[in-house]
Amino acid sequence: MAVVTMRQLLDAGVHFGHQTRRWNPKMKRFIFTERNGIYIIDLQQTLTYIDKAYEFIKETVAHGGTVMFIGTKRQAQEAIAEQATRVSMPYVNQRWLGGMLTNFQTVHKRLLRLKDLEAMEISGDTTGRTKKELLLMSREQIKLAKTLGGVRDMVKVPSVVWIVDTKKEHIAVGEARKLNIPIVAVLDTNCDPDEVDFPIPGNDDAIRSAAVLTRVVADAVAEGLLARSGNGGATVAEEPLAEWERELLAQGTQAPVAEAAVAAVAAETGAADNVVVEEVALDGRTEDVQSAVADVAAQTEAGEAVNS
Repeated sequence: MAVVTMRQLLDAGVHFGHQTRRWNPKMKRFIFTERNGIYIIDLQQTLTYIDKAYEFIKETVAHGGTVMFIGTKRQAQEAIAEQATRVSMPYVNQRWLGGMLTNFQTVHKRLLRLKDLEAMEISGDTTGRTKKELLLMSREQIKLAKTLGGVRDMVKVPSVVWIVDTKKEHIAVGEARKLNIPIVAVLDTNCDPDEVDFPIPGNDDAIRSAAVLTRVVADAVAEGLLARSGNGGATVAEEPLAEWERELLAQGTQAPVAEAAVAAVAAETGAADNVVVEEVALDGRTEDVQSAVADVAAQTEAGEAVNS
């Protein structure tokens, strides 16, 4: 199944570039044509580069990496916060603080200060402090939460950064390049592709465009997290069990689980009506469900060969 479809990209306006007088000649290879003074981005290339970035992010996260979502422009702020929060990754959607990557030790101290202020507020410990001190501390907490709230749980620099609008986030791009952190970014027709390791040609000014591309990145992170936890690429018999299946397992009855696994394979092959499912004699112990599944699959293949 495709990560994202051409129709979804078209509906989101990903193909719209900048005016022809505002462009970077290095983006010429990503431009399909020009219409009414506006460049049209080649979405076929966009799909190809999305697949490359998707696989890279998925593999990075699967091996323990983290992805920082960066997008401080108004059109991207909501999508950045929503998608990063969905996959529990750090994000910056307000002002980028200089040194957030290259001087992370100092930033980490500010994060500890933020957590101390929050803990103090929760506990209600105001002993020995004047009203003015409490007011200043409250203002400090609000300021830190606004600028660092998205990275409060970050303990080290990220493995990858996802950036919406590399021109606006040029400081973040510079810091990532200095630390050799791979950059995945959406590139409009006025951006420099040489600054990015995994470019995704597209519109970085539209809300829907930023949202759909950021969602794709978050989906890659989610799939990587599943692979990291050992659930990625699970077979039919290894998929999470339904509530009734867990109850049967708790009672020590395995037969319904075996039958469910066999039926799932038969349904997936599209020939459930032609498959004869033989009972698996459990005899009070756990039989090899996978062998039963293999037998049914072999019967299905034989039936299809005869019918063809």
